[in-house]
Amino acid sequence: MINIRKADERGFADHGWLKARHTFSFAGYRDPQHMGFRALRVMNEDRVQPGRGFGTHPHQDMEIVTYVLEGAIEHKDNMGNGEVLWPGEFQHMSAGTGITHSEFNPSSDKPLHLYQIWLKPREKGITPSYDQKRFDDAGMTNRLRLVASPDGADGSLVIQQDTQIFLSKLGQSQRVTHNIASERYAWLQVLRGSVTLNGLDLQTGDGAAVSEEQQLEIVAATDAEIMLFDLN
Repeated sequence: MINIRKADERGFADHGWLKARHTFSFAGYRDPQHMGFRALRVMNEDRVQPGRGFGTHPHQDMEIVTYVLEGAIEHKDNMGNGEVLWPGEFQHMSAGTGITHSEFNPSSDKPLHLYQIWLKPREKGITPSYDQKRFDDAGMTNRLRLVASPDGADGSLVIQQDTQIFLSKLGQSQRVTHNIASERYAWLQVLRGSVTLNGLDLQTGDGAAVSEEQQLEIVAATDAEIMLFDLN
């Protein structure tokens, strides 16, 4: 079973300096039909104007991952981390018992385009942590590159949830497949371009909730970039 969440059906917020699309209910956007999927709780596509961003704010008991498509984001937190995340880098933060941080577009002239995703942790009250890592284009070109997992397999970042996250950049007509174990689920998010998922058309910004499927075949109708979640 594959249920498509169309890009233009997502929640939308325009704050002037921030334009955001919400796949699931978030902040002022409330939709009881879209409160999350399995461990996925938030999937926001944000566009932030130069020199603007999110001031210091708290998080608790949430796994937060960020991926930049264009521009850069500057992260600072109360654990002493101060990093800039660029396209091709994947960031993970376990909020655990509590963390405060800020996120800004450090550029004076370039907009920031990113995805930020929250996953519910497998247990509450863990020690907060932060990490980020660059994954070369070669490792994700026309293949699924594992970027986050519960055990750090293949050099991926460690997340506190039984979820695997993959990234892939596909050339037109290229395809990748992914097998889904019994009683597991998947979510596909199209970051750029257009693909087919088991024959179903998906465009930029579309997502798809997958259940009761044994294999996924993703074929690029145009050059495309995707993020795939394998969920318990």
